[in-house]
Amino acid sequence: MAQAVKKVTHAVERQVFVTLIDHFYDQLANSEDRQKTYLKIVDYAGKFFGKGVKAENLEAVRRAIQDPDNRWFKLINKIIDEANPKFAKKMLVNLGYEAFLRGTKKIRANREKYGCNIPWLILFDPTTACNMHCVGCWSGTYGHKHNLTFEEMDKIVTEGKALGIYLYMMTGGEPMVRKKDVLRLCEKHNDCFFAAYSNSTLIDEELCQKIVELGNLTFMLSIEGTPETNDMRRGEGHYAAVMRAMDLLKQYGIIYGTSICYTSQNVEAVTSDEFFRFIASKGARFGFYFHYMPVGNNAVPELMPSIEQRKLIIERIRKVRSPESDIEFYPMDFQNDGEYVGGCIAGGRNYFHINSAGDAEPCVFIHFSNANIKENSILEILQSPLFMAYHEGQPFNRNHLRPCPMLENPDLLRAMVKKTGAHQTNLESAESVDHLCDKCDAYAKNWAPDATEIWDSKPHKRPSYENYTPEKREHPELAAFQHADGTDDAAEFLAKESEAAAEVS
Repeated sequence: MAQAVKKVTHAVERQVFVTLIDHFYDQLANSEDRQKTYLKIVDYAGKFFGKGVKAENLEAVRRAIQDPDNRWFKLINKIIDEANPKFAKKMLVNLGYEAFLRGTKKIRANREKYGCNIPWLILFDPTTACNMHCVGCWSGTYGHKHNLTFEEMDKIVTEGKALGIYLYMMTGGEPMVRKKDVLRLCEKHNDCFFAAYSNSTLIDEELCQKIVELGNLTFMLSIEGTPETNDMRRGEGHYAAVMRAMDLLKQYGIIYGTSICYTSQNVEAVTSDEFFRFIASKGARFGFYFHYMPVGNNAVPELMPSIEQRKLIIERIRKVRSPESDIEFYPMDFQNDGEYVGGCIAGGRNYFHINSAGDAEPCVFIHFSNANIKENSILEILQSPLFMAYHEGQPFNRNHLRPCPMLENPDLLRAMVKKTGAHQTNLESAESVDHLCDKCDAYAKNWAPDATEIWDSKPHKRPSYENYTPEKREHPELAAFQHADGTDDAAEFLAKESEAAAEVS
């Protein structure tokens, strides 16, 4: 009976949001009506979350909506004006209502209920197969060895939805090698939103037509600067393929973004104003920036950015997002935006990864696991030893410019993998945790002083969501943002506390 009531309530709530979005699109020509609808959506969100959202945060959003010069609502309006209405409506309902409103509320409740991380999204690999071989990429050497069956992908989404997860991303390999099954999955779970990290080469007009019809799939296209810096790593002709895909997605009104791996060879090219303006002119309105990670036995550590290059990308990304910039593109930096999400988001805190062999990994860059989707449920994965070690250890560093337990705190990853008995899951060739972390030791040591200087030079707000384990409740200083005792990471602090207690006893 209770389940039936929940199902009816869900249907009614979704229909209210659908009606609100339909009304919004009916009023697009009138800017005043558009503003009123934005405000109604904010009011709806406030009522939906109740005490779960701060009144001052809602008020800040209302002020931004009412400011005709606010650059981010100008960008949102531009995206809506450019997008195919059918696609945009479905995206707004599935991302806005299912994932952000209803999903977030359910996820928060389940974090308390199950005592573990419950993520906002799940990243999975339909296949290892890829039609490219990019320099330094572990997955390009996997070959056609592993695939998730449709039933396994369906299980991921079905069990994820039961926990409140309505956003799913796909990587690989090249996800669109499995185009037929990916589209079938989107069609079956038409209340979810899907996004694929793609090399662009398999995006054609027929696929774009199908995506508009479905309305719940988009792409993050891989591109790395100029034709020269891009094709140097990804191969001759790839840049031209990205251009064709961008033109098609823009033509069909499909909202899409970019995926950019910054390396020692392309940092300047992918952060110039010219590059930002160019990809914006092609219709890309958001993008994820990823620090090159030396993962796998075929990794090229020389591609890791220098300390000066990392400082440059922090400066450039934040400048483009500042009120002073007029660039119509919103970049997000996976490695340097930890402040806004409370540090490392992996291990199921906000996301985790399932590879094409079914292994559940805390992060797409961390190839170690205790669980597999073929034998375990999503909840069992999130409660597995390595994932619980993440839950108990996050944030791994109170300086959120050093968020990662591998790249900036390699001793922590070594300790977690060994303590939990997690096995390696690199599908190309076995790589031990020591071999992986050895490649990060010097980088972590060299980055620490500059990261501390940058971090300590500015005040920081506590993010909306952090993990609090019993140890952190006992030692609230572990959640502090400033370097009150000179200790940077929770593990080091707790180790010192344990040693002191042992000496006393």
